[in-house]
Amino acid sequence: MAALPRVLNVNVGVLGHIDSGKTALARALSTTGSTAAFDRAPQSRARGITLDLGFSCFRTALPPQLGSGPGELQFTLVDCPGHASLIRTIIGGAQIIDLMMLVIDVTKGMQTQSAECLVIGQIACQKMVVVLNKIDLLPEGKRQSAIEKMTKKMQKTLENTKFCGCPIIAVAAKPGGPEAPESENPLGVSELIEVLKSQAYLPSRDPSGNFLMAVDHCFSIKGQGTVMTGTILSGSVSLGDNVEIPALKVTKKVKSMQMFHTPVTYAMQGDRVGICVTQFDPKLLERGLICTPESLHTIHAAIISLKKIQYFRGALQTKAKFHITVGHETVMGRVMFFSPAPADFNEEIQENAFDFEKDYLYQEEYLSKDSKSSEENKENDQSGEVQLPRQQWALLEFEKPVTCPKLCLVIGSKLDTDIHANTCRLAFHGVLLQGMEDKNYIETFLPKLKVYKLKHKEGQVERVMDDYSVIGRSLFKKETNIQIFVGLKVKLSTGEDGVIDSGFGQSGKFKIRIPDGLKPETKMLLTAASKKKSKAGKGDANKEDESSKNDSAQPVTITLLFKRYVFDTQKKMIQS
Repeated sequence: MAALPRVLNVNVGVLGHIDSGKTALARALSTTGSTAAFDRAPQSRARGITLDLGFSCFRTALPPQLGSGPGELQFTLVDCPGHASLIRTIIGGAQIIDLMMLVIDVTKGMQTQSAECLVIGQIACQKMVVVLNKIDLLPEGKRQSAIEKMTKKMQKTLENTKFCGCPIIAVAAKPGGPEAPESENPLGVSELIEVLKSQAYLPSRDPSGNFLMAVDHCFSIKGQGTVMTGTILSGSVSLGDNVEIPALKVTKKVKSMQMFHTPVTYAMQGDRVGICVTQFDPKLLERGLICTPESLHTIHAAIISLKKIQYFRGALQTKAKFHITVGHETVMGRVMFFSPAPADFNEEIQENAFDFEKDYLYQEEYLSKDSKSSEENKENDQSGEVQLPRQQWALLEFEKPVTCPKLCLVIGSKLDTDIHANTCRLAFHGVLLQGMEDKNYIETFLPKLKVYKLKHKEGQVERVMDDYSVIGRSLFKKETNIQIFVGLKVKLSTGEDGVIDSGFGQSGKFKIRIPDGLKPETKMLLTAASKKKSKAGKGDANKEDESSKNDSAQPVTITLLFKRYVFDTQKKMIQS
């Protein structure tokens, strides 16, 4: 039997602002529409916008850079919706994209969502082509100069992104607009296909490992069963395999498979495939994941390594809530940021692993150039420049559990921001390093996470008892149990080291032992201060006021520094 010519599949995302003509472009490029393509959904047609990921494809001869021999290059077009409230769907689509087309309405230029699509592309994609669409709307005499002007503008926008210098091509996907007769031929589309061919590369595909597929449509075919269509994110699948729908804890057998209306017996990572199973109600799974049985985890919380998205305005605060997109699900979650201990700020970045043996420093917010950096960093760095760690992490706690693979992409956004505000709603992106499957993770898992807060308390020396001990005040409240602080080290502002020895009286005062004894000048300072006080006590009230003014000029302060682990149930105080 002659070997079939090989077909290489490259997934091309079509992203851009609403009404930039993405669907028309996908239609102009495509020859084979898949079941999900071109706004088939009734509510999509009624509103005239794409509500869901549409898929379609076209094939061309293999370009020389992809190897010799017979074969075809299949471009699978993923038409992502441009409507701002559908950004969740776009994020879901961007994770399965090898090459991105950013569609810009040439009469309008970059718009809010085009910027958000660019951000998603930078996180999830390696290559991009910018398509300036709707050039038929430019008056013919001025068309060329308008295209050149917009091309320059786009080059400037992309200067500081990883897509700097990417191809920019001008087209009219549907000259005359949506109402124009079909006989109108699109402009520039064959040139665009050549550019796409030149940008195509062999995405690294790996058939080994667990099968995982992102399902974006599910429907039934009478007499056949239920078909789930989607893109394989990892591993491979064959006829007769069992697949699990983890969100429903259901396992089904693969009865038949198709790729763009052609029956197949095997499909692997990167392929777009329809899988048919029996006795399954399609209403139960609109979109989601299917996988090798038992291979995915449902988690209640996670540790991620993350980076802030530079276009997001505002600080990322600990305890704030974000929309967290994990795999193909978006749920609300609360964050807690933490960094390496300051001594480890310059340590090598650890890719795809988290070390539970290390200590980490709790942060009130994600540290960036403009954040109110933790005071400790400023103290540690005499040059006055804020030192930033090379890597930062967050603990995410989800409002409802999510099902996802390990090391998947995580995006945090503020999707409740006003859609029409001209602002980027994507706040951070990262990689999921460790998921917590136990519902009681707060008791069972979090105590292993050694994130500490630095505590800093200050009090004053009230008087000297003898050469080796003083009485302190104002460090504790009256009701504090001083017993738990006994044995902790303190430092006097005059330089001596001391140890808290015991409580003294009932008003929160305490005794400090100075193992190396008080310096003579400290003793003089303190004796003078207490003499003034006793004199003032004998004299009248006015004198006392004055003496306390003089006294307050130079009190001897006591500093207590310790760290406490955030998830330590016993709340132990630790000093290095």
